[in-house]
This record gives sequence, C-alpha cells and structure tokens, in this order.
Amino acid sequence: MELIELVKKHSPVTGEQLAEYLGVSRPTLRSDLSLLVMLGMLDAKPKVGYFLGNTFRASHEPLQRFNRMKVKEVQGVPVNIPDTLSVHDAVITLFMENTNTLIVVNEDKRFAGIITPKDLLKITLGNTGAASIPVSMVMTRYPNVVTLTPDESVMEAISKLSQQQVDCLPVIVPEEEPGVNPIVTGWVSKSNIVSLMADIATAQELGD
Repeated sequence: MELIELVKKHSPVTGEQLAEYLGVSRPTLRSDLSLLVMLGMLDAKPKVGYFLGNTFRASHEPLQRFNRMKVKEVQGVPVNIPDTLSVHDAVITLFMENTNTLIVVNEDKRFAGIITPKDLLKITLGNTGAASIPVSMVMTRYPNVVTLTPDESVMEAISKLSQQQVDCLPVIVPEEEPGVNPIVTGWVSKSNIVSLMADIATAQELGD
C-alpha cells in the first residue's frame, strides 16, 4: 500500500526511486512490484517507470476493501504441534504440511510459541542428538512472538508482516487473565495476503 501511495504521488517513478523513498534496496522491492503489476494495480514502462494501473484507476475500491477488512475475515487455519513433539517430527511436519511455520501449543492447547525452519536448522547443525529434543527447547516462546488479534485490520497485518520480515503471524484471542497463555484462532500469512489481493483484482476486472 505504501508503494501504491508513492507511485500515486510521484508517478512515473523508477524502482530505484521507490527504494530510496522507502529506505530499502531495489531487490527488496522486486517481488512486491511484480505482484502489483500482475494484479493491475501498477503498470510499468521500460526506461520510464511505474504508474497507477488500470485496476486502481478504475476505482479506489481495492484500497477501501483493505482498509475495511479485519484479520478474522482472512486468517487461515494454522498447523499446530504439541510442545512435547520432537525436533525430528517437527521437521517431518513442516514438509508434510508444506509450511514454513509451526504453531506450538501446550498441554492446555494454548499458544506456547512458534517453530521455523531456521530454528530447526540451528539446533540440528552439528548436533547428532538434536532429533530427539522437544520443540519446547528450541521454539521462539510467547510472548516474544509478534501476534495479531482477530479485530485488527488487514492493513495492520500487512504492516507487521513487512516490519518483522516474517512469513506468517499467529492470530490470538487476548489473554483472559494475567499469566494465562492465549488461544490461537488462526494465522495470517503472506500467501493469505496474496490470495486476497488476487481475489480483489479479479473481482474488480469482472466488475469492469
């Protein structure tokens, strides 16, 4: 959304200029710009730059829908594992579920932490006994995990995903009382956001 607003203000604008405005490197924006062009929200001309695409120019509805939508409307079903599961079984679960984040829950089925491939790689490299270690020993523990609540906006979810540079964020019900871990109701991933953007762009095209 920041990219769209910058293009709206400065178009035509090059990728290098957009990267400079946002304080990031050009390669960092490449996938985001490609996605926005694919969805018709931006157009690009060689040696000219980026400008607003047909989907955006036709209506501001895509942005308005993002502003209105809540996390609970787009969240997906997380892959939960018990905190007693072994690192070996966690690795298998990652591949079987085709995911890059696992939600760890305690015996009360409440949120305990998350496990990522990076966590598993760090513990297994050079450690022959790592396979039998429980994931509770290597997970990133709650509350040291950035989370979302069901009533937060999708825009806030996008902002957190971008700022934290992670692939997904757990959605939790706020703690009922101090010291009690929350319940995980879902998660929002980059793939959720991409699917949402694609649905909005498709709906816009059909409406035209």
